[in-house]
Amino acid sequence: MAMSDPLGDMLTRIRNGQMASKSAIKAPASKLRANVLEVLRREGYIRGFETVELGGGKSELSIELKYHNGEPVIRELRRVSKPGRRIYKGVNDLPSVYNGLGIAIVSTPRGVLSDAEAREARVGGEVLCTVF
Repeated sequence: MAMSDPLGDMLTRIRNGQMASKSAIKAPASKLRANVLEVLRREGYIRGFETVELGGGKSELSIELKYHNGEPVIRELRRVSKPGRRIYKGVNDLPSVYNGLGIAIVSTPRGVLSDAEAREARVGGEVLCTVF
């Protein structure tokens, strides 16, 4: 059966991997997931990720999790826009996560950006998730 929320599944895998103190986790690959991971890498929430080809047209993402003094760098990872209820915000209404200490990841016409990058580019879009 098809998965109804692939991005939510990846975020849950990251949360579960950090609770189990894993150094790396795997998730099925897609362009949206890779773009969200790129934002997380740019903002310093994960060490990195790479796409691994499995053959037969399938691939998966190997995600290296990041820790600081044994504690996960990501304290909170929450899905905002869900398949049953999409949340769109204009550039002036983009959420500020913990007064700027966290980030919101936004899917915009210019690609997947953090809230600060979206404000700088003066674009709004679908708020995918928040990270702290």
